[in-house]
Amino acid sequence: MGTVLGAMRNVRWHELQHAYGSASQVPVVLSRIAWGDAPNADEALGDLGRWIGTPPVFDSTAATVPFLWELAGTDSVQDRAGVLDLLATILAAGNDGHPAWTRAAHEAVAAGRATAARLADAPVGPAPATAGPPVQSVRAAATRLLDATDGHTCPACPAPAPAPAPAPAPAPGEA
Repeated sequence: MGTVLGAMRNVRWHELQHAYGSASQVPVVLSRIAWGDAPNADEALGDLGRWIGTPPVFDSTAATVPFLWELAGTDSVQDRAGVLDLLATILAAGNDGHPAWTRAAHEAVAAGRATAARLADAPVGPAPATAGPPVQSVRAAATRLLDATDGHTCPACPAPAPAPAPAPAPAPGEA
């Protein structure tokens, strides 16, 4: 598997579930997204979306999200914008019967916010001949995901802590 997705072997996929049963095939699908040609990668991304990102989310969703972030940040991945869109779908999805799964999936998406910010700020210029997907589509998807992350509220996730009040300014003559 190389360095990209190398940590997948540390997840006990056979113990996790997705919409259609055992999540044991999730690593194969993630690999197809990472190294497949455009049609194969798109098909794999669609499969993964149906397995883990459809409302509801599953216990395998939170385990998969870090690898989606890894794929989103890998230039050679064919549909990085699609990966970011799947992350946004996961952030919007939930599972009323398993709020802990929902919270874990949403926290995993939020944990990658720095990657989304980096991708949203990527410079747009002439793409090298060996480049992956157009930077503009990745930037747009990353910006949408940042907006969704920053505005995220749901019953399963704790409310964001209020910003601390600024310290009062010293009165004239105090220092």
